[in-house]
Parts: sequence; C-alpha cells; structure tokens
Amino acid sequence: MEINHVLVVEDDKEIREGVKIYLKSQGYEVFEASDGMEGLEIIEKEEIHLAIVDVMMPRMDGISMTIKLREKYDFPVIFLSAKSEEVDKIMGLNMGADDYVTKPFTPMELLARVNSQLRRYKRFMERLGTAKESSAVHTIGGLELNEETVEVTVDGEPVKMTPIEFKILLLFMKNPGRVFSAEEIYERVWNERAVNTDTIMVHVRNIREKIEINPKEPKYLKVVWGVGYKIEKQA
Repeated sequence: MEINHVLVVEDDKEIREGVKIYLKSQGYEVFEASDGMEGLEIIEKEEIHLAIVDVMMPRMDGISMTIKLREKYDFPVIFLSAKSEEVDKIMGLNMGADDYVTKPFTPMELLARVNSQLRRYKRFMERLGTAKESSAVHTIGGLELNEETVEVTVDGEPVKMTPIEFKILLLFMKNPGRVFSAEEIYERVWNERAVNTDTIMVHVRNIREKIEINPKEPKYLKVVWGVGYKIEKQA
C-alpha cells in the first residue's frame, strides 16, 4: 500500500508539530517546513502528494509559495488561515489552492480535508492516465502501435497480434530503450506476481517473428543477455 507524503508548511512550531503527530498517527509520512522557501526546497527533493500551507509566514508566505509550486506541480494544496474572509478572497483569486481550513481547527477536520483531496487527486490522475493511453499512438522507426484502435503496423503493413502480445509490445514501446526483465514483464502485463516466466520468452519470440524483417537480426526487439528485453530507442 502506497504511503502518502504530506508537507506541512507552518511557522508556528506548536501547530506544525501537532499536525505532524496527528497525520503520522494516521499513516502519513510527514515533512515539515517553517516558511515558503523551506517548503519549496523540500518539494524539489522529496515526492510530495499534498501540502498543508499556512497563508501568513515570514520570508515567503503561503500564497507566493503556492504560485511558485504551481509552475511545476499539481498536487493538492490546503491553506491554513486565521482569517476566513481573507482566504475566501484568495480562493476567489484562484491562487492555486484546492481547499482551506480556518484556524483554530480540529485535527479531525483537517484529516477529513486531507483524505478528501488525496482521493480526488488520485481519481483525477487515473482519469488523466486513461485519457492519455486511449489516444496514444507510439512510433519507433517503421513500427507503429495505436492504443485506441489496438492496431500494430510495420512499414504501413498491418500486423495481427494476440491481446497479450499487444500488451507486451505496448509496454516496450511506452518505454523505449528501457530493459525489462521477464519477471517485470509478467507482473506488468498479467497484474500478478511472476510464477512461470517461460511464457514471456515464447511471446517475445512470436512478437519478433511478426515485427522483424529478419528475426535472427532484430531491428526493434532486442535481447539484453542475462537481463531482459527492450525496444531500441532509435531504429
């Protein structure tokens, strides 16, 4: 199970420590910063899934920090503020926050917002991934794979693939140049732990017979001895 990383950016040490203790007790990994500049430094170094950001802070306030992080990141941001009317104005100006909690707040209230934002973000990313996949056409040299129509062509000529062969070729073409072990191919394609990987060798051989002019001297699908298989980046 994936552990979510939450960044707490708050100049009041007592509030920061309280939020950290509560979130950790709920299974989150928590990173701390006392101002916006520290917060941005942590974001650059760590994988953050959600940030809780105080609005009023020294050196760099929460609004400036959020505007800056939105240049590169789209994870949820929850503002903390003592003045609800000020936060309403900030939200209206669309500064990049997803939600806000007014001080003083209860740990349960904050946790509910954190859980809600993470669920929403996860669903958004899944939909985004599905949308990207459904319209993707992958091309390497004369080899082309269309995820939307589930078609493969070599130099414009259609090639008939079984569903498993298509999934294996798709994995390679989405990651050109990357070497996949037989175990990793099995787990990615079948979505279960690899038990018998001999089948992978057979599928790879069949794919090669279909996409290569000379399977004994492959142009696209290469074996990396002792490691696994890959599709060449530039063919």
